Amino acid sequence: MTATADLAIRMARAAFNRALAEGDLHAIGPLLAMDVVMVTGTDSAVIAGRKAQLMAWKREFAATERMVYTRTPDSIVASPIEPIAMEHGRWQGAVDGMVQASGSYSAKWRAIGGEWVIEAEIYLTLA
Repeated sequence: MTATADLAIRMARAAFNRALAEGDLHAIGPLLAMDVVMVTGTDSAVIAGRKAQLMAWKREFAATERMVYTRTPDSIVASPIEPIAMEHGRWQGAVDGMVQASGSYSAKWRAIGGEWVIEAEIYLTLA
């Protein structure tokens, strides 16, 4: 399960990054669990639920100077006893290709109906 989970989660993360770059809310929705929780990096705002997160992304996509976020996984650890995994990596936010913020993150994933979805993410702003 570990190799399969690792590849599937990396592919889902790549799809999420593409959706963020393209401002594609419809592609983001299926990658999020219904009760997903995100804790942002700088102000530790808690965004709870798929609908709330999609609304937050919609606001981000409408910004005049839109920040494009990219997450790069460093490691993914799959549980041998449950359909869950933890992703650790680095993130950055750029405006017009210029990095404005960056840091580290962790994300918890769960396989539901054969698809990996994000249950929780927490971000740390380092620069």
